Amino acid sequence: MTDQLTPADLDAVDFFTDDELLHDPYDYLAALRNECPVRRETHHDVVMITGYEEAVAVYNDNERFSSCTAVTGPFPGFPVPLEGDDISEIIAQHRDKLPFNDQLPTLDPPLHTDHRALLSRMITPKRLKENEEFMWRLADRQFDEALAEGRCEFVGDFGNPFAMLVIADLLGVPESDHADFKDRLLNSTGTIGSSGGDTMHNSPLEYLYGKFTHYITDRREHPRDDVLTGLATALFPDGRTPPVLDVVCVAANLFAAGQETTVRLLSTAVMMIAEDPALQAKLRADRSLIPGFVEEALRFESPIRGDFRLSKVPVNVGGVELPAGTTVMLNNAAANRDPRRFTDPDTFDLHRSNARQHIAFGRGPHSCPGAPLARAEAKVSINRLLDRTSDIRIDEDKHGPADDRRYKYLPTFILRGLTRLHIEFW
Repeated sequence: MTDQLTPADLDAVDFFTDDELLHDPYDYLAALRNECPVRRETHHDVVMITGYEEAVAVYNDNERFSSCTAVTGPFPGFPVPLEGDDISEIIAQHRDKLPFNDQLPTLDPPLHTDHRALLSRMITPKRLKENEEFMWRLADRQFDEALAEGRCEFVGDFGNPFAMLVIADLLGVPESDHADFKDRLLNSTGTIGSSGGDTMHNSPLEYLYGKFTHYITDRREHPRDDVLTGLATALFPDGRTPPVLDVVCVAANLFAAGQETTVRLLSTAVMMIAEDPALQAKLRADRSLIPGFVEEALRFESPIRGDFRLSKVPVNVGGVELPAGTTVMLNNAAANRDPRRFTDPDTFDLHRSNARQHIAFGRGPHSCPGAPLARAEAKVSINRLLDRTSDIRIDEDKHGPADDRRYKYLPTFILRGLTRLHIEFW
């Protein structure tokens, strides 16, 4: 596949179900952007926004776009016809029938504003600092297990348990419950945005709702000097006490979404280090390069392929008129390789001066609230991995030789990441 694809070639590709695009979507996305950074695809009637400026404009516009379908996009579709030049009332009346309708990414103001503020009151700078101190101890403990045999499967042996326990600590989950969380959450098979099957199957949200409902209810009735009591007593900006369910939704969303995306970032970063000895040597020699490396990794291989929005009124995006009721996909993976913003975008540049302008964490009111957490987890994990090894390589018994690698990617149109990463180390 090349960026010389004709319009007919582009229309023949179903971005949402074509397994070839799981491995390498970038030529297709470049061709889509080159034809028009705001282009309607034919299979699911989604307008694909692949340009950087166009995507940022929509991310920042919560007046004319709703986030009610942010996670699911065209699947399963809106429950009633979207007719008229202002569908705001239709959305308000029927949004509770949509999947994930109580989760932070799908909320619109004013409810989103309240929940977002609640999250900032729950997760304070002081708490984040304490959590990062925990990360260093946890990384060593997890690497004690993962690095014991000279090789490991990084996603399962380190990435998943590390990311899960970091968020458990951040939210104050009692250590006595950590084993249960690991057992229930690390064995979940649900994948948001799956290109096949039921996206809700074995979702961890039901388990998380049950656990945090118990925690929050208990701490409101029996306050203690702990983090969960801080969550339970956090107030909305106007001083109101949130319903228990609102607190539970915010905590569960941070748990489920934060873990999934961080694991993709960690595994991608380690794959890059293991695949490129020169890059690995530079990072070993100068650890101050690691934050920039993380930003470029986020730009180059965005863990979130994109978000969806639904236009509430007619709107012009990038010179293209979109009627009310248009589903758009803000394709982070494409926008982060827009040559109008990033010079030579298909080259990984450790010293790229504007790498942090990427939109891997979205932008605007819905920008990922867990971004500082993910960055800290990546910094800690990479530093500790380099501390504990002298060389890291891809396990060729599992992934094949350098000129014929075999990687499998998550079968989802939302997430971008490896299912497994087998490495060897010395």
